[in-house]
Amino acid sequence: MSSIIKFKALSGAYEDGPLCYMLQIDEYKFLLDCGWNEKCSVEILEKYKQNIKSVDAILLSYPDLNHLGALPYLISKMNLKCQIYCTVPVFKMGQMFLYDFILSKTQNENFDTYNLDDIDNTFDKIQQIKYSQTINLKGKGQGLQITALPGGHMIGGTIWKILKDGEEEIIYAVDYNHHKERHLNGCVLDAISKPTLLITDAYNFLYNQEKRKTRDEKLLEKILNTLRNDGNIMICTDTGGRVLELAYFLDQLWKNENSGLFSYSIVLLSNVSVSVIEFAKSQVEWMNDKIVQSFEVGRYNPFDFKYIKLCTSLNELNYLNGPSRNKLVLVSLSDLECGHAKNLFVDWCSDPKNTILFTNRAAANTLAAKLMEEPKLRKVTIDYNRRVNLDGEELEEYYREQEEREREEKERLKKSKELESIDESSSSEDEESGLNIVSSIPAGNHDLMKLQENKNQFFKHKTKRFPMFPYKEELIKWDDYGEEIRKDEFAYLIEINPYEQRIIETNDIEMPEDDAIEQEEIPTKCIKETLTLDIRCKIVYIDYEGRSDGESIKKILSNVKPKNLVLIHGSEKSTKEMRDFCQKQQIVQEGRIFTPKIGEIVNATFETQIYNVKLKDELVSSLKFQKIKDYELAWVDAVIKSGNLQETEFETGQKPEGSVEYGFSLHPLPKNSEEKHKTVFVNEPKLSDLKQIFSQNSIQAEFHGGVLVCNGIVALKKNQSGRIILEGVVSEDYYKVRKILYEQYAML
Repeated sequence: MSSIIKFKALSGAYEDGPLCYMLQIDEYKFLLDCGWNEKCSVEILEKYKQNIKSVDAILLSYPDLNHLGALPYLISKMNLKCQIYCTVPVFKMGQMFLYDFILSKTQNENFDTYNLDDIDNTFDKIQQIKYSQTINLKGKGQGLQITALPGGHMIGGTIWKILKDGEEEIIYAVDYNHHKERHLNGCVLDAISKPTLLITDAYNFLYNQEKRKTRDEKLLEKILNTLRNDGNIMICTDTGGRVLELAYFLDQLWKNENSGLFSYSIVLLSNVSVSVIEFAKSQVEWMNDKIVQSFEVGRYNPFDFKYIKLCTSLNELNYLNGPSRNKLVLVSLSDLECGHAKNLFVDWCSDPKNTILFTNRAAANTLAAKLMEEPKLRKVTIDYNRRVNLDGEELEEYYREQEEREREEKERLKKSKELESIDESSSSEDEESGLNIVSSIPAGNHDLMKLQENKNQFFKHKTKRFPMFPYKEELIKWDDYGEEIRKDEFAYLIEINPYEQRIIETNDIEMPEDDAIEQEEIPTKCIKETLTLDIRCKIVYIDYEGRSDGESIKKILSNVKPKNLVLIHGSEKSTKEMRDFCQKQQIVQEGRIFTPKIGEIVNATFETQIYNVKLKDELVSSLKFQKIKDYELAWVDAVIKSGNLQETEFETGQKPEGSVEYGFSLHPLPKNSEEKHKTVFVNEPKLSDLKQIFSQNSIQAEFHGGVLVCNGIVALKKNQSGRIILEGVVSEDYYKVRKILYEQYAML
């Protein structure tokens, strides 16, 4: 039996661009990430359009633009309907990344690819999961399981494990970090062994980073030199990922009295800085063990910053008061293509006292990439967008168009109200006609209220016509929001005496700006300029990307030893170097190594030894199950018979959703042909675990040269094949140790 596995790179192959890949397992199609970039490349979206129609599920690894920047476009504009999975922090921080991106783009230019409402609509459709939580797919995905594993790099970062029929293991691991950081644990990739297929990136294969201590010292030196020389320092980072590591570290530096930094201001500047930090405070359980323990014991939260001030605009930054006018600013959108980072760079780049510090490598063909490639560049020409207020004829034209729109809207509302009144009158007539029909029915002898329409009303009646209280139901008008509100019923709430009116008018005159009634928004337009900037500030790069470097990747691959390997997301040189290394070191011994280009489909189909079989009831009833951990095992001797058998049969004859077709069935052996088999021991207990178990059963156990000695009489050791050998003098202790050892196995 074989599983059809096909892989196609839509973006991020033989290049460092956004990540997006199509993985097909039999009939089920996964979209692995769907990134975009700050340059908003339309070509990338066009490639997505051609391939996403048949997607069944989207797996998101990280919350940044590189991994989910195009998601709102696919869901809201392309009407892609499928399951979307990510961890809780990726969900929350992903929204923050996209909000910041949209607000930055629309700040100085027109942007209509998607908007804030599209982002909200998209994230309403996402299913949030936790680490190690297994999701069983249904329908076409019957037999598939997905599990999120810690990936490091960013909070909530994920390595995805896809399991097919409990045997075939597919791992998608990109941008992972095995190092334990100040606020995050490392990834678990080195704990995975021999997956059927490993999809990983070559981005950092040729890059070897310095030790963290060296990088921290460099950063502190640059900060001190800049601030003490009466300069400002701008650190370019992201919205809600790597910025958390930097902010936590810098706040600790400012707390250190020996650093001498507390006299300077430190600011986190982004459109959503306040929300990002609030979310970070609520996600302590996703951080490293030390932070979790500190929070549980002393309620210490690392993101209750003492010195870092949060700003959402350049105006707030400019009016920020502090002991010194020099400041360090952590600013989002590090490619310098839009937003606060670009505006602040334009303001600060001409001052030789200032420093622009990059903490991650920039995307190709961006302003940040140009500055990092040529740090001594002294002049650069950029396209600069800004908004200006409309005036003159443009303003008059705007108001004319606005009046026309308002007039059309009023006409539309008027017509809709007329239609509603017609509908209501027709419904009223229907109800009245219904009442007439009811009234034409002769009254019964026992009716409480008899209507005497046919009697002469001229003379006075001796008895009252209505012995009970009469009641007439009033027709209530409803709109989309329920019963219509009558303004006259609430008129008394807004009535005030003349004295109070004079007080209000006086207060209106002297009202401060913050409490004033919101003024009419001034219409603006976007203008595009070409600026030639005089670069006199210092350009510095210090790596705080939080990815495993080349040497670490080599060691991890040597331990994982995948059966098949797909290399993606790296330059042409790094991809080929990584492929050559894996071939030379025989990292992949059983299968193949694939290095697909964008648009190329690779067939990673492989044979498997698992088949779906149906067990007959008489066979199941004869089995003797042994429990081990969460499973029950039994030895089966049976006869295999072929035939296409349906798992569940319905009287309708229709195939149920998610049903399994069995090519074979197992039947009991004839009684005279049954043969005995040797006992099989199932489990691989560790000697260290056995030591604890023996201690719990009052047996003294100690290690001597890798041998576990029990009560000084019985010895347990492992041979080269990993089997446990039991040696000792035949005694009561020997049988007791053997009994406890056997209890750790399922004996079939």
